[in-house]
Amino acid sequence: MKFMFSIFVFLLIAPDMLLFDFQKDADANSWRIVDDGVMGGKSNGSFSITEAGHGKFNGTISLENNGGFSSVRHTFKAVDVSEYSKICVRLKGDGKSYQLRIKQDTDEYYSYIHSFDTSGAWETISINLDAFVPSFRGQRLRRPNFSHDVIEEVVFLFGNKKEESFTLLLDYIELK
Repeated sequence: MKFMFSIFVFLLIAPDMLLFDFQKDADANSWRIVDDGVMGGKSNGSFSITEAGHGKFNGTISLENNGGFSSVRHTFKAVDVSEYSKICVRLKGDGKSYQLRIKQDTDEYYSYIHSFDTSGAWETISINLDAFVPSFRGQRLRRPNFSHDVIEEVVFLFGNKKEESFTLLLDYIELK
C-alpha cells in the first residue's frame, strides 16, 4: 500500500519545465538588451551565446544622465506556471548582485522582481515564485507578490548605483 501511494504522489508532481537552455546553437536573437538609454543614460550591455554554450550578459554601467542599469529580456508565449513553485537558474556571476524579473503579462507596466547575489562560481539560484515583489522603476508597488498562473517574460537586470562592468553567464532557466 505504501508503495502504491508513493507512485500516486509522484505522478501528481509536475516535472521540471525548462524555460531556456543556453546551448551553442541557442537563438541569441530571442533575447534583447534594454539599457538606461531609454531614459537618456549611457550604460552599455550586450548578450551573446558563447562557444561553450552559455548565455553571456555583460557590459558597463554609467551613471551619466541619471543612468545606471542594463537588462536582457526574453519574451515568449505565455507559459503555465500554476503547477510550479520555483524558478531556478544555473549561472556564474562575477560576485555582484543582480535582479531576476518576471512578467505575467508583457502589456503590464510593472514587473515582479527578486534580487540575488552571485559568488563568482557556477551555482544554481532557486527563488520561490511568490517571493517576487511587484515593482516599477525601482519602487515597490502596493500589490500582492507574484501569484499568477502564467509567465510571458524573464529579465536579468544589473544596476548597483555605481559605475562598473559586469558579466553574468547563464546555463539554463527552469521551473520546479
